[in-house]
Amino acid sequence: MMKIFCLTWCMLFLTTLVNAQSLLIKNGKVIDGTGKPSKSKDILIENGSIIKTGRIKVKPEYKILDAAGRVVCPGFIDTHAHGNPLTTPLFPNFLAMGVTTVILGQDGESPLYRDMNEWFSQLNQNGIRLNVGSLAGHGTLRFITGVKFKLIPDRTESDSMQQVLRSWLEAGCLGMSTGLEYVPGRYAQAGELHALAKIVGEHKGIVMSHMRSEDDDQLEASINELLEQGKFCKVHIAHFKNVYGQSSTRAEQHIQQIQNHKNRAKLSADLYPYTASYTGIGIVFPGWALPPANYDSIKQTRKTELLQFLKIKVNKRNGPSATLFGSGPFRGKTLQEVADSLQKPFEAVLAEDIGPDGASGAYFVMNEALQQKLMQWPQTMICSDGSPEMYHPRGYGSFTRIIEEFVLNRKALRLEEAIYKMTGLPAATIGLQKRGKIKKNYAADILMFYPERIKTKASYDQPHVLSEGIDYVLVNGVIVKEGEKMFELFPGKVLKK
Repeated sequence: MMKIFCLTWCMLFLTTLVNAQSLLIKNGKVIDGTGKPSKSKDILIENGSIIKTGRIKVKPEYKILDAAGRVVCPGFIDTHAHGNPLTTPLFPNFLAMGVTTVILGQDGESPLYRDMNEWFSQLNQNGIRLNVGSLAGHGTLRFITGVKFKLIPDRTESDSMQQVLRSWLEAGCLGMSTGLEYVPGRYAQAGELHALAKIVGEHKGIVMSHMRSEDDDQLEASINELLEQGKFCKVHIAHFKNVYGQSSTRAEQHIQQIQNHKNRAKLSADLYPYTASYTGIGIVFPGWALPPANYDSIKQTRKTELLQFLKIKVNKRNGPSATLFGSGPFRGKTLQEVADSLQKPFEAVLAEDIGPDGASGAYFVMNEALQQKLMQWPQTMICSDGSPEMYHPRGYGSFTRIIEEFVLNRKALRLEEAIYKMTGLPAATIGLQKRGKIKKNYAADILMFYPERIKTKASYDQPHVLSEGIDYVLVNGVIVKEGEKMFELFPGKVLKK
């Protein structure tokens, strides 16, 4: 115990010592996070903040970083990330991509604490490498208050949900996340969601939603459902995608739908630059086979109907070869490969050998041109929807892939535009104060890199390979990554509303 205490104290002391040193970044090609063209300028950092930009005279006490030839920009903000900083505080996958801030508590699931101050305090005590913000999970709220799977909470339960949400927002949560395609969020009705959105609005927060459905034939209704919550607060489409849609024209129709809505100014979105999603296998099961239903009973009483549903659903999602398991006993294999090895139909594998809670997977269900058009919408920012453990390359490659593939290769985005979508836009949308820009008095979350040297190494076969090419990563003025070396320093902060 004494060794752990001493190690923690030493790390905190070292972080403070480095943080107190004046650091001068010289000769950088500064892209400031506003979308404006780059400028050649210096940046002076003290006590974790940018205190001056422009042409700055060198003094003997300054530590110098020569950025000649490199882009210098704000650290990237991952608007939709997963992971547990209490158990995996290092988050090397995010650092390697240039991410200095992650927003957790997504898809309706936040830390299971009735008092969020406890969780925030634990993060501060343990130390975190990156900045961490959290949303209040709507599904977690239902479980903590006992509402669970009810369609309509009674008055006492509704009051309890609203009271707990208020306490979470007052503790510092940035807003509320919903997972309306998942249990228990799928059971929530408009009245419940509007009442909670009103409380979010009172606290100037945002509702970030995994919407009711991302399927092409239901997506317009899902977007409208979220836009209606925009009467009360800012709203945000999490990992914007169209499952089954086939062209950029379809993306333009979604964008026009938003532009035509009276609450259009309240809505924003994020997405990751891959055409395979990743979630629990329950996504292909019928709602009547999910909790609170007894799945064993469903298998016995509705087996034929279940098999038929699974067969149609998976084939609609590009077939069993388009499902790649990322957890469970068949990790790394497609559903087709598992079916072949077990010599049984794929729908029987799902029903009998896996079940709705038995695995997660990647699903190759999106159209490249459609997703790129959604990415180019001015209100779309970038996320990973990834974690250190997830079996999908998005957790290790989303942000570097934006630069490598969509800026340099496809030229679908200008570099300044891409950086804005990863820095200034998310900071303004979520309400992160003095973050996301290279500007005086802003936090010194800063990256340095040569764009042409950035390489995304993660793949679907090997998803846990770190990106390369982000030469320096500073979190609150502390260098946590230099070249390919990362330092076990913990300068991250809990970002509260």
